[in-house]
Amino acid sequence: MPSDSFSSHTTCVEVALGERSYPIEITSSELDEIGARILLRIPDLTHALVIFDSEVEKRWGSLFIKSFSEPSLPNGNRIRVDSIAVASGESSKSISQLAELWQWMLDRSADRKSVVIAIGGGVVGDLAGFAAATYTRGIRFVQIPTTLLAMVDSSVGGKTGINLPTSKNMIGAFWQPSLVLIDTDMLRTLPKRAYLSGLAEVIKYGVIDDISFFEWLEENSRKLVDCDDKTVRRAIAESCRSKANVVSEDERETSGRRAILNYGHTFAHALEATAGYGTLLHGEAVAIGMQMAANLAVATKLCSTELLNRQTTLIESCELPTTFPDADVKSMLVVMQQDKKVSHGKLRFVLPERIGQVKMVGDVDQAYVARAIEACR
Repeated sequence: MPSDSFSSHTTCVEVALGERSYPIEITSSELDEIGARILLRIPDLTHALVIFDSEVEKRWGSLFIKSFSEPSLPNGNRIRVDSIAVASGESSKSISQLAELWQWMLDRSADRKSVVIAIGGGVVGDLAGFAAATYTRGIRFVQIPTTLLAMVDSSVGGKTGINLPTSKNMIGAFWQPSLVLIDTDMLRTLPKRAYLSGLAEVIKYGVIDDISFFEWLEENSRKLVDCDDKTVRRAIAESCRSKANVVSEDERETSGRRAILNYGHTFAHALEATAGYGTLLHGEAVAIGMQMAANLAVATKLCSTELLNRQTTLIESCELPTTFPDADVKSMLVVMQQDKKVSHGKLRFVLPERIGQVKMVGDVDQAYVARAIEACR
């Protein structure tokens, strides 16, 4: 069962990767201490390269920068801070934006002792992480996710990258952060739709890995929708624990274990690409993608309709979409052929067997895939 031990203000989840291990700190109401908290984990930090989402910078930028100049910083540290903002949205995960960041880092005399600090959602985390992974063949970086989706998914596990015009996340690198800092106060200024979008990834962990967590989500969906702080912190912590365990077992997707994190994502990425990036938020696409995957699992007799029904009810209770009337079956099938999980031209999907357990299924008949998409139109 999910742990009830949230008596302390901060919960710490460890991502165990040997010398690349790092903590995920989950807290509330400590944004003004962000500089001190980073220095406690990275005491030799002298040069911070802060990469903001432009909307986050408007609201929180001055507070973050000030936190690096407080007299109370550990060991009397004085930090040189350079900052830059990138536009919100998937369009920023581009080759041109990456080149701009590289040049900015060079102009600011960044070297291998500099630390990139990504402050924003998944777009900024992926982009800044890839810039850190590739500048001088790799410098340290810190993730400070500001959306629920980034807190429970993209900030954890070391996947970084950018998009090509016709394919999402095809260019990138595995590059683990030194630290992930999560403060749920950041969620208070997040648009409701964006916040709810993140709940799709939370639900995913219950389906793929932990039936007791799924049941807890069923019982607490109303509190999650209402952004009850204690409930949200618990959901984030359990989601991060689940992902940390999977990443620890299969950091670079060599054993196949990490592939379970892609539940619903093959459909979701095809939805995003064919609908046009921005039409659906990523979490919305994942919610619909999980529905398509569950429909496919039912059609291929891998799981019961009860799983599909319970998943549908939970997704709907979290005020997320379960259908997309404009889904283009033919175009989605074409995009799926470019998915990273395709093997020798054969489509492969992460499909549920029961709540809490999924498996990779290969060589799926495209007719079944098409019907699964149709079922969610």
